[in-house]
Amino acid sequence: MTAPLRIVSIGGGTGLSALLSGLKKYTQPFGSAVDVTAIVTVTDDGGSSGRLRREFEVLPPGDIRNCMVALSEDEALLSRLFQYRFQNGHGLKGHSFGNLFLTALTRITATSGTRSAYLPKFSVSPAPSTRLPPRTSFWRLSLKTDGA
Repeated sequence: MTAPLRIVSIGGGTGLSALLSGLKKYTQPFGSAVDVTAIVTVTDDGGSSGRLRREFEVLPPGDIRNCMVALSEDEALLSRLFQYRFQNGHGLKGHSFGNLFLTALTRITATSGTRSAYLPKFSVSPAPSTRLPPRTSFWRLSLKTDGA
């Protein structure tokens, strides 16, 4: 058995999710096993991510949300789901479903004593670079495929 192709990328913002989407498309035709790790830096303090960061003291989820969408099998469907923004509702208005999902996931894993969450084909780990309210932090996202 051939060792999986291992790719590590570091970045943030829209550039990293665009790179991951391209890597996914490039590696799929070869049918090989792939292990992609994305170190997603986060410093966002505006919009939905900023509100969740301040209220729940979590890493801003917006960039990791976009990277998960980029690496998903059905990018169009997960994009529509994770990018869905609530247009009304007290406290929900302006939040994307993906940001709320990742905030809940962070809170659940923190209270269960685990540092990462495993979703189908994904491993997601928030990793602050400081104990203070995060100003510069990162998420670690891993995607493993078996080539099937």
